[in-house]
Amino acid sequence: MKHTDHMVRKITFSAMFLAIGLVLPFLTGQIPQIGAMLSPMHIPVLLCGFACGSPWGMAVGFILPLLRNLMFGMPPMPGAISMAFEMAAYGAFSGLFYQILPRTKWAIYASQVAAMVLGRLVWGCAQFVVLGINGTQFSLAMFWAGAVANAIPGIILHLALVPVLVMAMERAGLTIRGPMPERAVKKAAA
Repeated sequence: MKHTDHMVRKITFSAMFLAIGLVLPFLTGQIPQIGAMLSPMHIPVLLCGFACGSPWGMAVGFILPLLRNLMFGMPPMPGAISMAFEMAAYGAFSGLFYQILPRTKWAIYASQVAAMVLGRLVWGCAQFVVLGINGTQFSLAMFWAGAVANAIPGIILHLALVPVLVMAMERAGLTIRGPMPERAVKKAAA
């Protein structure tokens, strides 16, 4: 594939993941508590990192919550700022770890888990700064509640859904690494 074709493909996929991220929260938006627990915007950002690579995943992750805030008022400010940094980390780290780890099913899970942990740490740091600027304290209990306790349903959903979608995208040759070699597909299916 030519470099320009590859770049057009990454731009197109990134735009598609951005559009999915704008629309997907409407499925859970009628009940804000469920939407906050399931974190539907995180799914296309993680997928963008896997499909397009670290820089593209990071860009989509950073833009998505800010653009959604401008268009629909959700997520509300100043939380959208912290979320932009968190999701940028998801896209960046999922793409980075996916690129450097071996081609196995477990490497996909490892890439995703590492991206999710690092993204939540970035969110905590961003919340600390953003809330500190507003004169509000951000405690360890608040971090635990926001990053882990209240996010368990979303964590489970993401761990169940994203790797399956990445494996399907690999089989179709739609990731930055292209299609998996035939013997790797058989090994990953086992």
